[in-house]
Amino acid sequence: MHVSVKWIDGVSFVGESETGHAVVLDGAPENGGRNIGMRPMEMLLIGMGGCTSFDVVTILKKARQPIVDCVAEINATRAEEIPKVFTKIHIHFVVTGDDLNPVQVERAIKLSAEKYCSASIMLAKSVEITHDFEIRPLTKVA
Repeated sequence: MHVSVKWIDGVSFVGESETGHAVVLDGAPENGGRNIGMRPMEMLLIGMGGCTSFDVVTILKKARQPIVDCVAEINATRAEEIPKVFTKIHIHFVVTGDDLNPVQVERAIKLSAEKYCSASIMLAKSVEITHDFEIRPLTKVA
């Protein structure tokens, strides 16, 4: 895997993946940024959230669960002192679908956290990561 990060100006950068996708990164105004892109630490959380969500959806589909939506709401706490590393990360999954089996949802989340999600597993070596979930039925219009 290869990515490049090119400096634009100030503390603004463009990151580009080997697959040709790009994203703008920027710092907070108090750090010289112009607020034109995500903060790098936000991108780190989004990457982890995408990785684990990919796993959860894939595992539930393979288990023939009627999933129609999955949102990972992630809250993180950072250290007060530099380096301001993450100290705690909590992932709340909101999984939508009628007749979803809570045991299967819990199993999918656990498998992602412990076996499949490279990003979560890597971060868990230095950060306390917790998970929970809720299941929402489809809203049916009569």
